[in-house]
Amino acid sequence: MGFPERLSQIRKEKNLSVPDLAKISSIHAVQLRRYEKGESQPTLDALRKLAVALNVPGDELLFDAEERRPPKNFLIQFNALSQLSDEDQKSVRTIIDGLLIRSQAKQLLDE
Repeated sequence: MGFPERLSQIRKEKNLSVPDLAKISSIHAVQLRRYEKGESQPTLDALRKLAVALNVPGDELLFDAEERRPPKNFLIQFNALSQLSDEDQKSVRTIIDGLLIRSQAKQLLDE
């Protein structure tokens, strides 16, 4: 499901009409209809306004539920991270960031 369908679905789940969402998000109803039809893509500011107005995390508007979860083979480890101290959690983030940067650099060099 793409952004237009997710936006429409979440709006309807919250029992909001397009004019209602326009009022609480400060985004014109015509623009919201364009988003829901896939005729226009929201700016980061518009995404933030929509997330706040709909009371959902921003990634819920952008990604399917499966895309927001860690891979199945990492679920146990990711769930266990919350039991680590703040310092250890920061270390894990640093290690993961480093590995991701290394992987991205390798991909760029291979191209």
